[in-house]
Amino acid sequence: MWEEAADSVTLLCLTSSSGVPLFCRSRGGLAKPQLPFSVIGSLNGVHMFGSNLDVLLTAACTENTRVMWKVFHNSITLIVLSSDEGASDFSLGRLLENVFNAMVLILGLEELVNARNIERLKKDLKACYKLIDSFLEPGKYSADLTQCMECAVTPSRAVLQECLEAFASAAESRFGCLLVSGRVLCATEQWWQLAAPEAMLLVWLVQSLPPHASRDLPVYLPHGSPTVPHRFLTFQLVPGLEVVLLCGPNPSLQCMTDELVRPFWQPLLDLLKASAGAPLQCLPPGIALAPEILGLLLINQDQRKSLFTVHPHGSWTEGSEMSLKDRLRALRSFYASAISLYFPSEKPEENTAPFQEDFQTSFSHS
Repeated sequence: MWEEAADSVTLLCLTSSSGVPLFCRSRGGLAKPQLPFSVIGSLNGVHMFGSNLDVLLTAACTENTRVMWKVFHNSITLIVLSSDEGASDFSLGRLLENVFNAMVLILGLEELVNARNIERLKKDLKACYKLIDSFLEPGKYSADLTQCMECAVTPSRAVLQECLEAFASAAESRFGCLLVSGRVLCATEQWWQLAAPEAMLLVWLVQSLPPHASRDLPVYLPHGSPTVPHRFLTFQLVPGLEVVLLCGPNPSLQCMTDELVRPFWQPLLDLLKASAGAPLQCLPPGIALAPEILGLLLINQDQRKSLFTVHPHGSWTEGSEMSLKDRLRALRSFYASAISLYFPSEKPEENTAPFQEDFQTSFSHS
């Protein structure tokens, strides 16, 4: 019988019509082997069997593993197996949605739903692995769960905002954002009008890639433009701080680098270095929290912005025996539990009434 290692996550991607495996990604468990084909076939087979009987199988649990299935556009089936202690139907559902949106972001919806050459699709999907793998790692952020942009507080925001607006306008773009360590320092008004999963994915994409002075990447917006690509430009202003833009065919990356980046941002170099090197603040100066608070997640649902930290006092809390890893897990788990119980409208879409049945978990695969 297949057993998931402790704190491991395995993700399967298959074609919905024929059940052909497209990829398998995992984290946790050193030297973790590939899932046996018999297990992959059984996981897909039980889901297809239910579908043929008009029964939608969404999730199942064994003693130490939680499994979830989700089909996208009747073309791609994603299956996740998790033995992570903090895994829930809500968090795994978000994971599957994020993974599919990541595939659309890199390849576009057309290539996924109308694939004519499976072997070519397998090869193309390798371009998504870094972004997909980043969603499988233990959560250091909250945006993948909340679908809200994580923000950082800085006293110099007004100056940076003014420069960003002018820079984006000169680049013929309305969508610009200044990022520090995966959090938004400031952004143009139109950036906040992007669908929340799209804005989250673009920031997540930057974090998943190795540092680079500049990038010019084609991206598809899963909600706004799933079949027509846009240019996604990133420029590292100082280590740890990047400015990103969504724009059209002009100007070129070389033109941006030579004629726009230095003139606009060089005068603010000292301010940029200070912003990148300063400890991230989750609350404006003057707002004090009780010392017993070890983590904070504050969400503005209307604007889809959030503040997230597990060191709200700026440094390690003296006298606390709770590790940083445990704080992250506890805060993320608490959010997932609260949303599932008290805010069902925030849960991933479910088109059928929930149905639960207990099954024996002693059967094995040969």
